[in-house]
Amino acid sequence: MVAFGKKLKERQIQEWQGYYINYKLMKKKVRQYAQQIEVGTLDRRHVLKDFSRMLDNQIEKIVLFLLEQQGLLASRIAKLNEYQEALEQEPDISQITQLREAYRAAGQDLLKLLFFVEINAIGLRKILKKFDKRFRYRFTDYYVKTRANHPYSLLQQVFKHVGLGAVIGAISRNLHELQEHQGSYLSIYDQPALPFQDPVVDSLKAAVDRLSHSTNFLNFLAQHALIMQEELPTPTEECADDQRYHFMSLFLNLVNTFLYMVNTYIIVPTADDYSTMLGAPATVCGVVIGAMAVAQVFSSVYFSAWSNKSYFRPLVFSSVVLLVGNAMYAMALDYRSITLLLVGRLFCGFGSARAVNRRYISDCVPVRIRMQASAGFVSASALGMACGPALAGLLQTNFKIYKFTFNQVTLPGWVMAVGWLLYLILLWITFREPSHETEEKNVSQDKAGPGENDVLEKGLKQPLLLSSEGKHEDENGDGECDDSEEAPEESRRPATSIASAYRLLTPSVKVQLLIYFMLKYAMEILLSESSVITSYYFGWSTSTVAIFLACLGLTVLPVNIIVGSYISNMFEDRQILLASEIMVCIGVLLSFKFVNAYTVPQYVCSGLIMFVSAEVLEGVNLSLLSRVMSSRLSRGTYNGGLLSTEAGTIARVIADATITLAGYLGQNRLLNATLIPSLFISVASIIATCFTYNSLY
Repeated sequence: MVAFGKKLKERQIQEWQGYYINYKLMKKKVRQYAQQIEVGTLDRRHVLKDFSRMLDNQIEKIVLFLLEQQGLLASRIAKLNEYQEALEQEPDISQITQLREAYRAAGQDLLKLLFFVEINAIGLRKILKKFDKRFRYRFTDYYVKTRANHPYSLLQQVFKHVGLGAVIGAISRNLHELQEHQGSYLSIYDQPALPFQDPVVDSLKAAVDRLSHSTNFLNFLAQHALIMQEELPTPTEECADDQRYHFMSLFLNLVNTFLYMVNTYIIVPTADDYSTMLGAPATVCGVVIGAMAVAQVFSSVYFSAWSNKSYFRPLVFSSVVLLVGNAMYAMALDYRSITLLLVGRLFCGFGSARAVNRRYISDCVPVRIRMQASAGFVSASALGMACGPALAGLLQTNFKIYKFTFNQVTLPGWVMAVGWLLYLILLWITFREPSHETEEKNVSQDKAGPGENDVLEKGLKQPLLLSSEGKHEDENGDGECDDSEEAPEESRRPATSIASAYRLLTPSVKVQLLIYFMLKYAMEILLSESSVITSYYFGWSTSTVAIFLACLGLTVLPVNIIVGSYISNMFEDRQILLASEIMVCIGVLLSFKFVNAYTVPQYVCSGLIMFVSAEVLEGVNLSLLSRVMSSRLSRGTYNGGLLSTEAGTIARVIADATITLAGYLGQNRLLNATLIPSLFISVASIIATCFTYNSLY
């Protein structure tokens, strides 16, 4: 990948060049420290003192320049305010227009300053991470804690940027007052729920959101989608995104996500009954449910590759295949064919377009709303997961039309077939294929070099200094070239195969994928065997099972609200990660049948603990994964989202196969037989997490 030092140099505003962090010098200094410690000419204590002083000097240089520029902007706005007051006495339309443009020009200069702060914060964060990695010392914690909490802290100017917020407020208020509001005497302070809309103000707000970015519910939820971005976006990215973005097309991608999740879980409450009606054991439900996941292992790859060329055609293909698959599933009862049932579910899996949905959000949604779109993707998935079983519980009827049976086991197939038909019609009428030529054109423009105006609205949606994550890892624990600021072209390219993508994974990323595998395995065991276990031990009906599964699904969003808005602000992600793993393990242990009596409270409580803990674990794990995975996995066919999808899908396949194989031991042994692998994998993931704990940020 391109070294950060080179990107920093490319994106600097030339007249401010001397005030940016001297990243190249500091990186060189870190290498010198390492060499001097190795030969014994310096001790660690001296290195810490010297490096702290160097960082203090760099931050002081940045902050003093920032304050100077803030003062110049404030003086400029004050003069514009005086001119505005004079205009109020003798209004003139042409002069008001000029004044409005002058405020907007001040806003553009403020955007430069915001990007100046942001790119320096990125440099500070990266050099702190480099130091921690090189010397195996958590210097970042010490430095930020001692500097940020000091009464004379310079870092507070970066963290809080109160002065910049005041300048933004002044520009927003005055532009609002200059807008044509005949007869209106309301200011922006009187209508906080109706924010003033102006392109410059919107850009300023987006820049501040990136700059002051911290963990919250929306961001936490968005990271579930693992829709990755490059750390420093290309200068023309946002312009290109605006040209390619189409709201209805985004909405159709989210509807596709929702319908697919409904399709996945709508058969869970009745799969065992369907199997027995066709003369197979009830535990064959594991194969019936898992057939969809088996096909998805392969469909994820070809849909990801197909999305390089088109989004519309893969979605059409997906809808047609799912329509056919659900019709085959529904007709299997009348044809008395377990084979037709399984082939229908395989077809449904081959229609999984989640890779296309993720890719559309990543490539075609503007950066300023990408977090909301990613959160929408996760919310649609969670809603579909809850609605699937709930819908199955409502389809309790029995009638025939011609020779086709419509009852509780076939209606899920018929309902989903109709749903996909309606979706296909809507897709054909309203979807707009984004231009891939625009993307290629912008790539070529980026290679020609960015201009000053190109970089004003660019930056990271990343925490500033308190976040020690890194997306780039190599043998030195850092993603950059240590010997040169110029990185080879080969290192910028996306992975070209699963094997090459796997080679880009660091040990900590592999552990996180193992955790993802574990939680998906445990959740699939709980959900897929629920109908068999509850009917055997408690005599539950299909409706009761559907209500139980729907209630589990409905916990997803509330749990994420609590974790994203509160818990993640109180504890480190790695602490939540380890605690969640332990809770999943406890939930698995409590689910075992140790005595003759197996009660409903034991099953429901242990299942709830396991499911909720797994949901918390998934959110935190994908949040960490999205930060530390190589930026080369943020694009291309074999991207980070595909790897996580494959890990989760393979876990579901193995879990469903385990249920069917364990069924040969008898339903009385099914529960414990399927929980033993879950316990083993959860313990293994806890051990692996403990070994890599210090490398998780």
